[in-house]
Amino acid sequence: MKASTTSGADQIVIIGAGVAGMCMGIKLKQAGIDDFVVLEKAATVGGTWRDNTYPGCGCDIPSHLYSFSFAPKPDWSSAYSPQPEIHRYLQHCAERFGLLGHIRFGTEVTEARYDQAACLWRVSTSNGDTIAARILVSGTGQLNRPLTPDIAGLDRFAGTAFHSARWRHDADLRDKQVAVIGNGASALQFIPRIAPEAGKLTVFQRSANWVLPRNGEAYTSGQQARFERHPWTARLHRWHLYLQRELRFGRMQRDSGRNRELETLARRYLAHMIPDPVLRTRLTPDYPIGCKRILISDDFYQALKRPNVHVETARIDHVEADAVVTADGARHRADAIVFATGFDARSFLAPIRITGRHGRTLADQWHEDPEAYLGMTAPGFPNLFVLYGPNTNLGHNSIIFMLECQARYVLQCIRACRSARFASMEVRPEVVTRFNQALQAAIGQTAWAGSCSSWYKSASGRVTNNWSSHATAYWWKTRKPHWGHFVLRHAGERS
Repeated sequence: MKASTTSGADQIVIIGAGVAGMCMGIKLKQAGIDDFVVLEKAATVGGTWRDNTYPGCGCDIPSHLYSFSFAPKPDWSSAYSPQPEIHRYLQHCAERFGLLGHIRFGTEVTEARYDQAACLWRVSTSNGDTIAARILVSGTGQLNRPLTPDIAGLDRFAGTAFHSARWRHDADLRDKQVAVIGNGASALQFIPRIAPEAGKLTVFQRSANWVLPRNGEAYTSGQQARFERHPWTARLHRWHLYLQRELRFGRMQRDSGRNRELETLARRYLAHMIPDPVLRTRLTPDYPIGCKRILISDDFYQALKRPNVHVETARIDHVEADAVVTADGARHRADAIVFATGFDARSFLAPIRITGRHGRTLADQWHEDPEAYLGMTAPGFPNLFVLYGPNTNLGHNSIIFMLECQARYVLQCIRACRSARFASMEVRPEVVTRFNQALQAAIGQTAWAGSCSSWYKSASGRVTNNWSSHATAYWWKTRKPHWGHFVLRHAGERS
C-alpha cells in the first residue's frame, strides 16, 4: 500500500517499520498526529522479526514482556514466543492501529541532509525521491546488518554459504557436512534444529558462551482464557516479569556476590548437561559471566553431545572449495557454511549517510565511540531522534520497554516544539558530555565492562551499546524533557 503523505514543513519522517519505528508511529497516531510517513525498505513490517527466519528463531525475553504495553496479547503460545508468532503480532499491530496507510514499503533511505536555512531534513530514498521533514526519527535499531567475517578463500567455496539472518530455506542440509561459524544467540537456537538432519555438523567456536536454562513452557488454554477474560491478570503477569528482571540487574554488577552466584549456576548447568570433561572444558568461557550476552537454552547442550556434532576451537585460517581449514592444518569438509556471526551493532544508522549542521556526518562524529544524550540526540543534528541508539540496549530486561520510553519522550518534544512554534531543537554538547561521563562511570561497575571483547563495546573497549542501570532508571530520566538541555530556535533564527 502506498502511503498517503504530505510534504509540509511539519512532516515527520520515521526510518524503518520494525518494532522501534512502529512504536513511534503508533504513539503519533494515538496523539492525533497524522502528518508522518514511515519509510521501510522491505515489503512488510517487522524488522528483525521479519528478516530472521532461521529454524528455531525466537525471543529470549518473555512473551508478555516482549510486546507493547498498549497492545497486550492474551494468547501467547508460550513463555518465549517463536519468530512467526512475534511477526504476526507486529503485523496485527500495524493493522489495528492504522499504521499501514503511513508506510511506504520498498523505500530505502540512502541519505538525510539537514538544511539549516529551512530547518528541515532532506531525506533521499533509493527510489530517487527527496522528502522534506521537520522531524527525523530513526527506527533502524542495532541488530539489522548481518556481519560476515572476511575469511581468506571464502569466494572459492563451492557449496552453499549464508548468514543465519538471511536463512536459505531452499538449502537442503539433510545428510550434508555443515560448518557453523559462530556460536552466539542465533546458533544456540538453530543448531538443535539442524543437527538431527545433518550428516555431520562442525561448530567453529571462537569463544564459549555462558548458558542458562530457558525453562520455556507453553501457556495452557486455561491461562490464555484467564488472560483474555480478566485483562488485569495479564497486566499483573507482565509487571511480575518486569520486576523479576529488574531485580536481576544486581547480578550484572562486576565482581559482586550476586554475579558470582550467577556464574556458579551456569557452571552447574554446564556440568550437569555435559558430562564429557573434554567437551565441558571447550564450552567453559574464560571471562566473567555477563561480560558477553548471557544465552538461555534448554536444548543447545544436548545438541552438542550428539555423535554427529563436533565443537572446534582452533582458529579458522582459510576456506577451500570443499572445506574449512583451521590454523592447525586440519581440513573440515563442508558442503554448506552457515555464519552465526551476529550483526554490525556499532555502526548506528549505517549505511544511511546522515549529514547535520556544518556538513559533518553522524558516522564521522560517532566513528570511534558513539554517544548521545539519553541514547537519542546528538549535538550538530537538530530534530534528529535515534531510537535504540547508543547505550540503550539491555542485558536484563525488555528493549520494548525502552522503546516505549523513547517514543513518549520524542512525542513530548514534537508537541512542545509545535505548540511553541520552534523550528528546531538541538541538544547542547556539554549536556551530552556530562550525561555520558556519568553513564560510563556507572557502566564501568557492570560485568559488561569486564575483560572480554563483545558487540557491547566499541573498538576502543568502551561499552557503547548497553544501558548502565535498571530500565526503571531510564524511564525516570525520559519521563519528560528538560528544555534547558536543548538549544531551541525559531525559523530564521541564526545558530
